[in-house]
Amino acid sequence: MGVQNHDRRGVTRRQMLTMAGGMGAALFAAPVLAHIPTPTPPEKRLRFHNLHTGERLETVYWARGSDRPSALIDIDHILRDWRTGDVTRIDRDLLDLLHDLSHRSGSQAPIQVISGYRTARTNAMLMNTSTAVAQNSFHVRAKAIDIRIADVPLSELRRIARRMQRGGVGYYPRSNFVHIDTGPVRSW
Repeated sequence: MGVQNHDRRGVTRRQMLTMAGGMGAALFAAPVLAHIPTPTPPEKRLRFHNLHTGERLETVYWARGSDRPSALIDIDHILRDWRTGDVTRIDRDLLDLLHDLSHRSGSQAPIQVISGYRTARTNAMLMNTSTAVAQNSFHVRAKAIDIRIADVPLSELRRIARRMQRGGVGYYPRSNFVHIDTGPVRSW
């Protein structure tokens, strides 16, 4: 039998090393937990209320392992540039992000849309009236949306989105919305 070294409290050196290793693993794993993907559900459903047009949509956009084209067309339409009527294909990663965000928040309410897709013309017009509009906005690329959800506090929505680490998250409490995009991970 080997000699065991004890400290003053009767803990062996091996026990101390085991405990320290476990604590180090726990500290290392904490940031990794934010990156654990949400398990794929049998279907992906989104509910929207466009606050500018009054339109509402509840649809399953993905089921049985594939997209539902008619649902995606409906989503592209409700998230269009409401100022010009221009419609484009919304980034599918953004839809998945919204689905997971809604699910993680436990919300029972539709996503309230403040701004989805924007044409370059609309974005330029908004830049002339606000310093909060980016010249190279992800809205113009159909990879961003400004939202709120009635039954989720805005600060909680921001917290959940930031923890997901799947793109940009902007917090605008005075204007009562959170910006979410599928660009690089960052927050403001």
